[in-house]
Amino acid sequence: MRQRLETGKHAMKIVFTILAGLALWPLQAWSQVPARFYWKTLSGANAVPLIVNSMSGNTNPFDPAHIVVPGASFDGTLALTGYAHTFAVKDRAAMAAIILPMGRISGEVSGAVASATQTASGFGDPTLEFDLNFIGPRAQRSIPDALRYEPGFSVDILMDLAFPIGEYNSSQALNLGQNRWYGRIGLPIEWQLGAWVPGRRTDLEFLPAVWLFGDNTDYVGQTLQTAPMFQVDAHLTRDFTDHFWGALDGAWYSGGQATVDGVEGEPLNNLGFGLTLGSQINDNLGFTFSYKSTVNDQAAGDLQMDVFMISLVYGWHPLIEGSKRLKGE
Repeated sequence: MRQRLETGKHAMKIVFTILAGLALWPLQAWSQVPARFYWKTLSGANAVPLIVNSMSGNTNPFDPAHIVVPGASFDGTLALTGYAHTFAVKDRAAMAAIILPMGRISGEVSGAVASATQTASGFGDPTLEFDLNFIGPRAQRSIPDALRYEPGFSVDILMDLAFPIGEYNSSQALNLGQNRWYGRIGLPIEWQLGAWVPGRRTDLEFLPAVWLFGDNTDYVGQTLQTAPMFQVDAHLTRDFTDHFWGALDGAWYSGGQATVDGVEGEPLNNLGFGLTLGSQINDNLGFTFSYKSTVNDQAAGDLQMDVFMISLVYGWHPLIEGSKRLKGE
């Protein structure tokens, strides 16, 4: 019995090193998916996040299409909560999540004669996400599976869908809700480098994705259309200790040309880089801090954005929690 409990405790640390790092992330296009988000853990696990972002730039950070407004200055605070659950589809690992954004944003556009200021606050568009692995190890259905797990080279299919029910005022361009359907389809890729041992893990992660947007037929009395936007996220992550890790982050955005009543804007072609630090506070609670910024943003029409993010994520699994109770913890 004692040996089984010790094995369960060891597995618990392995499981929650990953689970506590499942930081649900705002699915706006600028908000790059964090490192280790699509790491796999024991089927039946759950996670609830509290995430706060402070953002500034020349585009609405709540809008995934990021229509650049030359000469504008936007500042926003975005908070998110939600719920994620891991499970198995036959022998493949899967995850489903719901994310609810909320916060405030203000913006100022300077003209030749005067400046205009707009503000918005409340709830944004909730988003559903589904992720399914189709190349890589089989789903972890038991503690022995979690103990033996190594990702190797794995590829998932990812689908997001945002529901246009967030706060929206058709008399102004700056809003938290976007008054249209949007989402993305992507292929999260993980490539293990070296041994898969807590404290020594290193991996490369890529997420190529395409964002698709419906029409907003009441955009300040006009119709807003947006072409598909392509996005590639990349991370090089490394454990520093069993409970502390870091990542170098990169992103590329292309396309997403906006058209307002037939008047075409410029497509995006921007790069962003950042740094993420993560720590497992205890068996259930994880903390991350990151900063990201665009780099090729000198021209007035370039996307300019920087983001500070902190997150706390609480994760649990009924099997592991039962093992803790038997242990008397």
